[in-house]
Amino acid sequence: MSNKNNIEVEAKIPNMKVGLGEKIGYSLGDASANLVFQMMMIFQLKFYTDIFGLDGAIAGSVLLIARIVDAFVDPAVGILSDKTQTKWGKYRPWVLWSALPFAVFYVLAFYNPGIEDKGLVALYATISYILLMTMYSINNTPYSSLGGVMSSDIRERTSITSIRFVASTIAQFVVQGLTLPLVNKFGNGDEAHGWLCTIGLFACVGFVFLVIAFLSTKERITPPPAQESNVMADVKETFKSNPWKAMFVLTLFVFITLAVWGSAMSFYFQSNIDQAALYGFIEKCGLADIEGTRTGIGASILGAFNLIAHSQADAYSIGFSLFNMIGAIVQFLGVILLSEFLANRYGKKRVFVICLSLTAFFTACFYLPEPTDVTSIYILCVLKSLAYAPTVPLLWAMIGDVADHVEYVSGRRATGFCFSGVVFALKAGLGIGGAFAGIILSSFGYVGGAAVQSGSAIEGIRLVSSVIPAVLFAIGVVALFFYPITKEYNEKMQAELTRRRALNN
Repeated sequence: MSNKNNIEVEAKIPNMKVGLGEKIGYSLGDASANLVFQMMMIFQLKFYTDIFGLDGAIAGSVLLIARIVDAFVDPAVGILSDKTQTKWGKYRPWVLWSALPFAVFYVLAFYNPGIEDKGLVALYATISYILLMTMYSINNTPYSSLGGVMSSDIRERTSITSIRFVASTIAQFVVQGLTLPLVNKFGNGDEAHGWLCTIGLFACVGFVFLVIAFLSTKERITPPPAQESNVMADVKETFKSNPWKAMFVLTLFVFITLAVWGSAMSFYFQSNIDQAALYGFIEKCGLADIEGTRTGIGASILGAFNLIAHSQADAYSIGFSLFNMIGAIVQFLGVILLSEFLANRYGKKRVFVICLSLTAFFTACFYLPEPTDVTSIYILCVLKSLAYAPTVPLLWAMIGDVADHVEYVSGRRATGFCFSGVVFALKAGLGIGGAFAGIILSSFGYVGGAAVQSGSAIEGIRLVSSVIPAVLFAIGVVALFFYPITKEYNEKMQAELTRRRALNN
């Protein structure tokens, strides 16, 4: 190609730089999603067993039934968003359109209607959960796809996803750390009312975040001008993609694992850990005030969020909240300091394999501490969170690379459908993991709401909090060996796609 032609091509290359304000605005959309996701992952199963009074196996089945609906909803949303044509783009409008119903269905999923009949309770739980998961798809599939079309620049894409998951980690901190204290504060003895107020607060914040995400973002990558609308061709090319299949399996098992471990840890803290030892640890951390004499701004802030224990009865809610907050802070720092740096230096795939392997190891170690060895449990929390942190933004950046790979190989781009499959894997993992945890706990004899659990039930809690999720993480590691997009391959692919887009403009 002549120098003249080179200059002409370069002149047609669109600017793929994304400003910090746009990255932050986009990230708020995932903060909103995580106000929902983290709640479902950590507290949904326990809410069903302890507030709705459902058997663990039945509660798990509720989570699983929604996956049947997802199998139809998720690809449909991906196809619809790919075919959407508006002045705002393909994916941005869906973020706005779904914001309000998403908030409403979130509240309904955690609303206790006071039904006595357990069959009707299970039916209500199933319908409300399906509605919430359907709206999650309608919101999150286009939102995730939007991240894949904001820039084709490798470093910009990694930066976008890193900032996105800084925001999601903050949301994780809020949900995991403040939910139980806020439920106790708002409920004042009425748990159902406390849950309703807490979820209502999170839903309102989430709605505002989604509106901001819509207003602040821009789509820069569009399908090739000559590409004709052909759903079957898009489906065929996506399903043929080995990178897509690898990411589907990885996402499925990662989120099965997160749901299993996340659901189990609340039981682990309530029934496995010695509550006197846990209270002693809380006391050493300065979060106990038996006499009610603590004063100062620090005490006022902690008290406002009900994060001060006044007796051993508060050990579970404060201790579990502290555990989650420490994990979220460490993950937050890991995302900021490690994700982008490691990915740019060593490549996303290599970093993911090493970090997920370490995460599996530290997860398995939760089986080892004695019920009184609270310090070791918190140390494991730090190690596991630090190991897992770099992977958090990389998953979605890698899916964006997969959408590029499909275009690179086939000449067709179907970002929405590509992301919809992975969102389905995420939700399937969430449902399967929650159901799996519920079934295991039920098989070991766990009784919802019981003050004391049997030795068998506690053993089940220990296994589902450690060894079982570690094995599931390891399956995700195996899936990564079938993912072919290395750092070097990605750089070559992006250079070629940039050249093609410039020529087609």
